[in-house]
Amino acid sequence: MNWLPLLHRSNDVKFIIFGGGQVAQRKVQTLIKFTSAITVVSPRLDSRLQAFADKGQILHINALAQQDHVYAGSRIVAATDDAQVNQQIAQWAKRLACPISIADDPENSDFIFPAIIDRNPVMIAISSASESPALTRYLRNQLDAALSSRIPQLARFVSALRKTIRTSIDDTQQRQQLWRKLMSSAMPNLVLAGKEDQAKAICDEVIANQDHNGEVFLVGAGPGDPELLTLKAVRLIQQADVVFYDRLVSPAILEYCNSKAEMHYVGKAKADHAVPQDDINQLLADHAKLGKTVLRLKGGDPFIFGRGGEEIELLAEQQVPFQVVPGITAASGCSSYAGIPLTHRDYAQSVRFVTGHLKDGTADLPWQELIHPQQTLVIYMGLTGIRHISQELIAHGMSTDTPIALIEKGTQPEQAVYTSTLAEIGNVIANNKISAPTLTIIGDVVSLHKKLSWLK
Repeated sequence: MNWLPLLHRSNDVKFIIFGGGQVAQRKVQTLIKFTSAITVVSPRLDSRLQAFADKGQILHINALAQQDHVYAGSRIVAATDDAQVNQQIAQWAKRLACPISIADDPENSDFIFPAIIDRNPVMIAISSASESPALTRYLRNQLDAALSSRIPQLARFVSALRKTIRTSIDDTQQRQQLWRKLMSSAMPNLVLAGKEDQAKAICDEVIANQDHNGEVFLVGAGPGDPELLTLKAVRLIQQADVVFYDRLVSPAILEYCNSKAEMHYVGKAKADHAVPQDDINQLLADHAKLGKTVLRLKGGDPFIFGRGGEEIELLAEQQVPFQVVPGITAASGCSSYAGIPLTHRDYAQSVRFVTGHLKDGTADLPWQELIHPQQTLVIYMGLTGIRHISQELIAHGMSTDTPIALIEKGTQPEQAVYTSTLAEIGNVIANNKISAPTLTIIGDVVSLHKKLSWLK
């Protein structure tokens, strides 16, 4: 990143723009909202610039660019249609230590113009570092359409609330926790809907209960791709004071966490538990009792082989408030990214999820129940025992040529899919370095992988 985004006070900044065409007009269009100290130097002006000059919104100097037009303390914009003239203007600016912006020449510019979304007093500036103005405009239009026109009302409401909180609460950390609760409540949406009386009532309630326990949010992080997070999950990840995360939560997802949040790794691999499960359960409760917003971030969905039920059982027993946010489970995410539909009218009318190792470390599954025609079998955490699982399924009557797929690091950039049959899957594992996390899918739907695979 060569460009540092900053907000400058515009009251006393004087801009001198050389050029009277479309490029100069776009610069003026941006600046005119922030300052009236704009001089345009050009023998000709396009119709829109002329309209600004006629209204007295800009000062027009009807002349070719001259060195005398540049003076110390000003910001210079070289926007003529002649590259050599623009370079000459840049030299004049540099002699007087004036910051310069040169049209179509970001490498030699001191500043560039972002695209701006204006919701005064809220502003959003967007830039592609001059690499792609078309992309910048596209993103601006997308965001502009998505943002409520009532953001100014929300900004005023929050500003007034801030004054109230600052005068009533001295402790900085306590104020920060209170703000996270307020902004994660229904308050913002009520203000945006024009229901400020209801929003104020919620604020009064949250402020009155500020000394109560914190809350635990059990959140599913999905199978790895951060774009598969739910909107609620992203919001809670960003607001948490304390985060307890698993091994299967990808680094890209952890980037969403508040930079000031306490981060605790409590991941588990086979025979390698960073923190015992009972200790994790109690840690969640203990931190919430300190008044903190606690995030328990788990790969996939917390209620599908994620021990989420065990964790909130203790919270319920100790009367600690909690919420559960579902995530896309590995079976759904990985099968979709591998082009393997879990159900299909011609291949499978049911699907069954099982885990490859149980609480006591075995893989003693109800084998006979798993063998049904037109059923898809999905095995979580079964990579190390897949040879044994395949042998048992065959021994209990499943065909040796039943298709099987191993999806390694599903939904992530490193995703790899290995397909074979129950009889041959052992050779596939022996000839490839396949590592966890790997999901196993068994059934006729696996035969669709080559036809439906879309992730390249």
